[in-house]
Amino acid sequence: MKQVTILSGKGGTGKTTIAAALTVLAGRVVVADCDVDAPNLHMLLHPEVLEAREFRGSKMAVIDGSRCVKCGACREACRFGAITQGLAVDPFSCEGCGVCAIVCPAGAVTLAERVSGRVYISKIRHGFMAHAQLNPGEANSGKLVTAVRQNARLLAEREGVGLIIIDGPPGIGCPVIASVAGVDAGLVVAEPTISGIHDLGRAIQLLRHFNVRPLVCVNMYDINKDNADRIFRFCEENGVEVVGSIPFNPVVTEAMVSGMPIVEHSPECDVAREVAAMWGRLRVELSLG
Repeated sequence: MKQVTILSGKGGTGKTTIAAALTVLAGRVVVADCDVDAPNLHMLLHPEVLEAREFRGSKMAVIDGSRCVKCGACREACRFGAITQGLAVDPFSCEGCGVCAIVCPAGAVTLAERVSGRVYISKIRHGFMAHAQLNPGEANSGKLVTAVRQNARLLAEREGVGLIIIDGPPGIGCPVIASVAGVDAGLVVAEPTISGIHDLGRAIQLLRHFNVRPLVCVNMYDINKDNADRIFRFCEENGVEVVGSIPFNPVVTEAMVSGMPIVEHSPECDVAREVAAMWGRLRVELSLG
């Protein structure tokens, strides 16, 4: 089983657009949407949910009114202002740190797990999809990404699928680390801007730290060819393979508005042709038959 994570140093580089297109080109695949804070791959792949379960990734204080002596120690100790004047817990402010339970002289405060999101296993036309949705304001996105990846692996093993495509979150933080650990390659989608070059360097450094082979796709390379050339030189100097150079074309936006991957919406356009060529190079790099 091979696994490739598509990532970027920031949002908006075209990562999900490319992930959806590669899913179509792969034929039969398991795709994992690990951008759990803001998932949108489902808007292009239209999964049919087969299983759904609650994700309990954090805790919240619970005050037992029958034992509470109204001393206010919990409210005074809470650094997040999560205990109201009436000694009730504000679920949006509580961080589940447990200080209130420690200081309560009557043992009236406990910590209980709360629902932080939902995890899904779905069917798509091109195989299967593991995805999730983290509730607004919740933490532990790295833990939820790990749950999504576990589901993807179980799906691939159960269905005999040899490839997992992971649409990773942007940046280089904890959820990104959870999405790249143990994969065979990381495809970094970069844009030809000054910040894009900087973000590319951070993403490659992260992949190499975790012994993951970096590959690069320069999206919309022709909107600034000077910066694109800087990216190409950077990759050559650092021994990183550039597997794709995708031109700018407004038809990509039209495909997204239509809710379709670009390779299905406009298979003869220059973007679709380059993505198909990139998929051929990825097959070689991943040693796929």
